[in-house]
Amino acid sequence: MERVIFHVDMDAFYAAIEQHDNPSLVGKPLVIGGLGPRSVVSTASYEARKFGLHSAMPMARALELCPQVLVIKPNMHRYSQVSKAVMEILRTFSPDVQQLSIDEAFLDMSGTRRLYGLPREAALLLKRKVNEETGLTISVGIGPSHFIAKMASDYNKPDGLCRVSPGREIAFIDAVGLKKLWGVGKVTQALLAQKHIHTTAELREFTLPSLQSLFGNSMGSFLYSACRGVDPGIFSSQAKSHSISTETTFIEDVTTKEVLEQNLLQMSHEVMFRALDEKQIGRTIGIKLRFPDFSTYTLQVTPKANIYSAEQIYTYGKELLYQKWHEGLPVRLIGIGLYQLYDGEKPLQEELFEDPYQKRRELEKAILKMQKKGQQVFKATNLDKGTEH
Repeated sequence: MERVIFHVDMDAFYAAIEQHDNPSLVGKPLVIGGLGPRSVVSTASYEARKFGLHSAMPMARALELCPQVLVIKPNMHRYSQVSKAVMEILRTFSPDVQQLSIDEAFLDMSGTRRLYGLPREAALLLKRKVNEETGLTISVGIGPSHFIAKMASDYNKPDGLCRVSPGREIAFIDAVGLKKLWGVGKVTQALLAQKHIHTTAELREFTLPSLQSLFGNSMGSFLYSACRGVDPGIFSSQAKSHSISTETTFIEDVTTKEVLEQNLLQMSHEVMFRALDEKQIGRTIGIKLRFPDFSTYTLQVTPKANIYSAEQIYTYGKELLYQKWHEGLPVRLIGIGLYQLYDGEKPLQEELFEDPYQKRRELEKAILKMQKKGQQVFKATNLDKGTEH
C-alpha cells in the first residue's frame, strides 16, 4: 500500500483570523504581537511579509521596516478555538492526526483512496471543507514521508497544494534547491559554500562519512538524507501519546533570550488555553530544543505542585530552557507542552492550602469564558518585571 502523508499548514494563521474577523484589515500589513521594548512578532500577514517582516523578529525592527504596519494583540483563545475546529475537520479525514502546533498537523492518509479518491482529490476536498467551515485557507503538502510533505506544503503558499509522488523525491528536492531545503538556513548555507557546495546535486556527491566528518554526526546525517529526499526522521519521531504541545521553527536561528522567552510565554498561554478548553490537566511540563546541527533535546519536569496556570508552564519552561541553553547559543526550534494528561477541571490531589496559581487559573478560565462570548479580553505579562496587569 502506498504511503500517503499530508502536511496541513494554516496560512499566516493568527493574522488570517484577525483579517477574517475584521474585514477592514484585509489587504493591510499587520503583525500579531505586543508593543513593549522586548516584544517580538508572533505572526506577520502576507502583506507584511512583502516588507521583510517575519515571526520572531523584534517588534522594533518590524516597525522600522514597515512603519505603517498594524500591530494586533494576540487573542490566544480565539486562535485555539479555530485551531480546534480545523483539527476536528482533519480527524474526519484520518484517524491518525499528529498535531505539531496550533497551526499545523500531519495526517496519514494511506489507504483512504476509496473514501476520498486520489490524494490530490482528497486534499482539494479537505481545503474546501476548511474554507467553508472557518473562512480560512490552508496549504497542503502531499508526500510519501513527513519530511517531503512538510516541504511540499510550503512550496506554493498561501492556499497551496503540492503533491510529490513516490520516486519523484529527488526531482522535487532539486526543484526546491539548496537555499529552500528545509533545515538549511543561512549559517548552514555559508558552511556548505565554504566547501563549494551550492546545489543539492553537488551535496549528493558527498558520502555520509565525509559529511559527518565535515559537519558533525547529526548535521551530516541530516544533509545526506535530505538532499536525497529521504525522511531524516525529524518529524516522524514525534510522540504519539496524548499531550498538548506546540513548537516554533525559526526562520533564522535565534540567539537572544528575549526572543526565546517571548516565544515560551506565548506558547505557554496557547498550551494552557487549549488545556482549559479541552478540560485537561497535565502532570508534566516539557520543552524541546533543536540546535543548528540538528541535535535535539527534550527536557521534562513533573512538579510536586499541581499545574494550574500558564505562568507555571512558563516558569518551569524557562528553568528547563536554561539547563541546556545560554545566551548566544543559536536555537533552530523551541517547543513546550503539557504531558501525562488526565480529564477534569480540578487536580486529582487537592492542595491543603490554597495555591496562588489557583487564582491565576480562575482568571484564565474567566478570560476563556468571556472570549467565547466574543469579548476581547487580554492577559498581559511584563517580562521585564514579571508582573501581570
